[in-house]
Amino acid sequence: MKLFSNLQIEEDKHYTFSRTNYILIAVGVVILLIGFILLSGGASSPEEFYPNGDATQTPEIFNFRRLTLAPIVILFGFFFEIFAILWSSNSKKENN
Repeated sequence: MKLFSNLQIEEDKHYTFSRTNYILIAVGVVILLIGFILLSGGASSPEEFYPNGDATQTPEIFNFRRLTLAPIVILFGFFFEIFAILWSSNSKKENN
C-alpha cells in the first residue's frame, strides 16, 4: 500500500501546464481584448456617422483601424494562444 501512495504523490507533481503557460495564455487574452476594443466603435447618429458631417466622405466604420488592424491583432492573439498552449520548456522535457 505504501508503494501506491508514494506513486500517487509523484504523479500529483506533474501538471499539464506550467506557470509560464498560464502567463502566456493571459498575455494572449490581453492581445485578444485589445483587438476587440480596436474593432469596436461606430456612430450612433447620422451626424457622427460621417467625418465632419460630410456625406461625401467615407464613413468612420470603414477606416483602417476597424477593417485591417483589428482583425490582424485578433488573429495574432489566437495564434499566440495556440503557441501558449503548445509551449513547453526544455527543463520539462528533460524531467520526463
